[in-house]
Amino acid sequence: MGKATRTAYGEALADLIVNNEKIVVLDADLTKSTKTNLAQKACPERHFNMGIAEANMTSVAAGFAASGYIPFASTFAMFATGRAWEQVRNSIGYPHLNVKICGTHSGIAVGEDGVSHQAIEDIALMRVISGMEVFSPCDEAQTKFVINHVATTSNPTYVRLGRANVDDVYALDYKFDPYKIDILNKGSKVAIIATGLMVQKSLEAVEMLKADGIDATLVNVCAIKPLDENGICQVLNEHDIIVTVEEHNVIGGLGSAVSDVAVAKCPKIINKIGIQDRFAESAEFNQLLEKYQLDGKGIYKQVKELVK
Repeated sequence: MGKATRTAYGEALADLIVNNEKIVVLDADLTKSTKTNLAQKACPERHFNMGIAEANMTSVAAGFAASGYIPFASTFAMFATGRAWEQVRNSIGYPHLNVKICGTHSGIAVGEDGVSHQAIEDIALMRVISGMEVFSPCDEAQTKFVINHVATTSNPTYVRLGRANVDDVYALDYKFDPYKIDILNKGSKVAIIATGLMVQKSLEAVEMLKADGIDATLVNVCAIKPLDENGICQVLNEHDIIVTVEEHNVIGGLGSAVSDVAVAKCPKIINKIGIQDRFAESAEFNQLLEKYQLDGKGIYKQVKELVK
């Protein structure tokens, strides 16, 4: 088992803050949980604990960006995209300021923390803000690459991160185009398009499908916005059955982004696996994955039913 993407984020940030004097880090009294405490130890003079005041933290981050700094604003995804949404829209999105919003503890992976902390709408909320880029890395290597990449851009950015430890998909020396899809398994007829920790669960499903004689293509989408439309169209055109998988409401997330491309450029039926427009509940993470059919077995069963 590898690291949680929030841990990879904290480690990448600790290196960045030492090597780039323009980087500042803001946190909403969750430094140990978001792992920005690693950056705080590395460079305490450019780490600011803003207290339990996410809207204020977001506005201060906008001020830093307007002054020429590169702020990373961190808190739980629910608070970064929900409680502070108006400030993100009006103070960061509208003036197109270079703020990096990093939401940890996304999706139902927070488990026992319950519905109030389970951000299953965050991708949708950030996708809809004009000019906002949205990334959902799947493991340690991809997270570190994304964090180092966004530190070099001038666009407002949301990076979706998780609490749970996840298996490694890529080696630490992995290099990729952050705006391109990555095909992890090349099959035929069936394509599974996944993001975040659902990449690992989809890999499990792909192996189960192989045992049944079904060789499914698996596509990892890290950049949900801007989406690699040409790459997505190629996948849609080459396969008969298209399935998207996300630890997010099926409305407004990865499935909706892929559907938008299908409608505009390459018509196809898109089958969405995810949270089916409902809230989850408080329970251990793996129990929730099983109940909502987002573990490897659940994804396998749903894809196999579509093949039938």
